[in-house]
Amino acid sequence: MIVNDDMRFNFNDLHIFVQAVENGGFAVAARQLGIPKSTISKRVAELEADLGIRLIHRTSRSFVLTDVGRDFYDHARAAVIEAEAAEGVVQRRQAEPQGLVRITASVPVAQFHLADRLPVLARAYPKLDLQLHITDRFVDLVREGFDIAVRSHFAPLPDSDLVQRRMTVERITLVASPEYLANRGMPEHPDDIVGHDGLLTGPASKTWRLTHKDGREVQVTPASRLVADESMVLLKAAAAGLGIACLPEAMSAPLVGAGELAAVLPDWSAGSVTSTILTPHRRSELPAVRTVIDFLVGG
Repeated sequence: MIVNDDMRFNFNDLHIFVQAVENGGFAVAARQLGIPKSTISKRVAELEADLGIRLIHRTSRSFVLTDVGRDFYDHARAAVIEAEAAEGVVQRRQAEPQGLVRITASVPVAQFHLADRLPVLARAYPKLDLQLHITDRFVDLVREGFDIAVRSHFAPLPDSDLVQRRMTVERITLVASPEYLANRGMPEHPDDIVGHDGLLTGPASKTWRLTHKDGREVQVTPASRLVADESMVLLKAAAAGLGIACLPEAMSAPLVGAGELAAVLPDWSAGSVTSTILTPHRRSELPAVRTVIDFLVGG
């Protein structure tokens, strides 16, 4: 609303007037705005009445601005442009995700899925305040006030009140160092694993269930060389030449690419691991939380 002492008129009338002038008449402006022609005519007439001056000479065949109408149009158009720009600033600010997002993840997930991606996210959305809490224990998101948990799992997660979004599914593959393979030989078939040293995740995981890309399955039991329930330890042990390890591809890929590890039986895998994003229902609809989830899922 524009107020100037003894006159008052609706800003929408300015917009309608500018549209009428720029479209060369009420009929075209009406189609452009999606409102009746009679409404255009009425609003312009009320604007003229509020101003106490004729802005347009109009007949059934002509539409011509008066001298003062031309001057008024120049200022009205500038006002409309400024108003649209001001509205755009507000809309962009509302659309830009901002605020605190608390994330919890295990050590391997943080190292191999989040460490490289969260800085990219933070640069893209500078008003996001990202906090990452790294722990391998089970975290109660609601009670402990977290917005997002990223969990890796081999079996489907149990049903819960949390919203689930799958982030990644990756094969678990066999890897060993080139030095180890040069000394002990490259296995050509899963049966050959029996004669090799295995880097195991636990005493109860001595047998590996391997699946070929054509669906065939076999079980093999390597010699136990090292047991550790932490994947980074197994990765380092494999790179050090201690034996063959079953590791998620995202974890071993950098060392395979650098030549520090080599794929063993590449047509076979030891299952897969899924990383899932979980968030409480109420928090999942917050713009900042949605932005983080969409980024991680899409990345």
